[in-house]
Amino acid sequence: MKDRSSRRRARRIAIGAAVVIALAGMNGPWLWRVGSEKYHDYKINKPEYKADNGHWQVVNFPEEYRQNTIHAALLHTGKILLVAGSGNNQKNFDAKKFDTRLWDPVKNTIKKIKTPVDLFCTGHTQLANGNLLIAGGTQRYEKLKGDITKAGGLMVVHNEDPDKPITLPAGTKFTGKKNGKTFVSKDPVVVERAKKVFDKATGAFVRNEPGLGRVYVEAQQSGTKHETGTQDNYRVQGLKGAATRNTYGIAQKLALDKKDFQGIKDAFEFDPVAEKYIKVDPMNEARWYPTLTTLSDGKVLSLSGLDEIGQLVPGKNELYDPKTKKWTYTKQVRQFPTYPAVFQLQSGRLFYSGSNAGYGPDDVGRKPGTWDLETKGSWKGIPGMSDPNLLETSNTVELPPAQDQKYMVIGGGGVGESKKSSKKTRIVDLLEDDPKFEDGPELEKGTRYPQASTLPDDTVLISGGSEDYRGRGDSNIKQARIYDAKTGNMRRVADPEVGRNYHSGSILLPDGRVMFFGSDSLYSDKANTKPGEFEQRIEIYTPPYLYQGSQPTLTGGPKEIKRGGSGTYKTQHASSIKTARLIRPSASTHVTDIDQTSVALDLKKSANGVTVTIPKERSLVESGWYMLFVTDDQGTPSKAQWVHIP
Repeated sequence: MKDRSSRRRARRIAIGAAVVIALAGMNGPWLWRVGSEKYHDYKINKPEYKADNGHWQVVNFPEEYRQNTIHAALLHTGKILLVAGSGNNQKNFDAKKFDTRLWDPVKNTIKKIKTPVDLFCTGHTQLANGNLLIAGGTQRYEKLKGDITKAGGLMVVHNEDPDKPITLPAGTKFTGKKNGKTFVSKDPVVVERAKKVFDKATGAFVRNEPGLGRVYVEAQQSGTKHETGTQDNYRVQGLKGAATRNTYGIAQKLALDKKDFQGIKDAFEFDPVAEKYIKVDPMNEARWYPTLTTLSDGKVLSLSGLDEIGQLVPGKNELYDPKTKKWTYTKQVRQFPTYPAVFQLQSGRLFYSGSNAGYGPDDVGRKPGTWDLETKGSWKGIPGMSDPNLLETSNTVELPPAQDQKYMVIGGGGVGESKKSSKKTRIVDLLEDDPKFEDGPELEKGTRYPQASTLPDDTVLISGGSEDYRGRGDSNIKQARIYDAKTGNMRRVADPEVGRNYHSGSILLPDGRVMFFGSDSLYSDKANTKPGEFEQRIEIYTPPYLYQGSQPTLTGGPKEIKRGGSGTYKTQHASSIKTARLIRPSASTHVTDIDQTSVALDLKKSANGVTVTIPKERSLVESGWYMLFVTDDQGTPSKAQWVHIP
């Protein structure tokens, strides 16, 4: 009996083992994946791993506060302005649902901000008083050729009256003298009065040079029969008296062609203390995808963008004066693709790296160079750029410290929806007599849309991007690297969890961490069959330097220091402090961040504190709010103190 019982027990064990083996065979990949994920989580959370590679953490907002963040800026209150506008969502645009959030990363509180117009694809920069200047945005979404039912295009309105301008409201009708077809304006337009032209030699009156206005018009009815093929003069309906002769329209082809996004002229300052948008005078040109660059005198240069009828602004760049709140055209005309990476240099010149976000001819304004706004013909090209045709959707970052005047151009891709992308980094030293680009360390893969943030220890965090246009083919690159500006070395660090491509960016926080936002994949699968979803999660990277021990303290001291002046701050770690950096807060969109800069400060130590001295050069230290970091001999930065440079 005992032997038969033992045999039955052995047989049950054997059958059970076979079942386990069979189940393991069927679920092997799943078991291996679960095991691998658990091991990965275990590995990346080990203290020694974090100390070498840093750590990523995803932040999920409550559902009612989530949005498609397109723009982000760090304010001197420590809060982050997250701007979506319509968020690349036609339904939001049609419903006039425009979103802005104000996030406090310390308290983790979120506030909804009333958004006055569609600030989707606007431009922005930090002002001297701590406000954020925001200019441009979306007047109308693009329409592909197959989606257009009404012929339309540009109507140039002429005003030959030298005594007064004329305003035509939206809905004004224009009827062709030859073709007899009627088109309706979609927006109001102001046409300045005509200018009287006199003969220079005799002083005699010659003619009136008409004032010009531009407006987008559409046919009254749908169909190809309402298209036009040639130029025609158009009578403006509803005018009376002399205005019927003095005011008229001229249009070229008005057709069912694809219509690009159209920009707006609106401009605002966001007040971080009042936490609201304040309207200022509009720009002279409507702009969608513009770059705003702060100059050494505190004025702001507005560059490029698509205008009110979806055409690239033809080099009509303009300046905003924060004192008068008004815009004026620059003396020099120069055309760039949209979101051009244009930086103010210590020399007073401007530097264009070639990085841009896309719209514009492939043979106009894409070569890097330096430029003097005041001097005609002062453009000077910079040679040596590798992959020169793959600069669209690249990122350009000023390497720290700013005194070195070195810039790095990272990755990039071909014009438009090209599949081509570059794994190059290129570095230029603009202090050289004849600067030229030289290749830096390569990325592992060709990378469009790489995010880059300057860190307090003179390194640069480079992360994300995709190999193909807008992450097509599931091509997001979940990798991160740290580039050391002192040694020129670059190394892999911990991988982010979230992929980032189009409509993404990164921002250094006052505690030394870096936040990442946005991403707008065209598709969500390798076969490009499933539409992508906008990435609403924020992810925060804690660099390795925050796992080396406690951060050095930095307290007290002045909140304002003049250029050339000094300030003394208390610290319990004075003997170990090695460097001090003044870092301008970021304003980032489309992996374009012109604002970030890291200025080295002279440093003196005492028993219980450090004294820092601000450089005298206005072109190096523009007026405004900055984060003051000190870093110890282990490379660990303090939490920042906010300092205003008046």
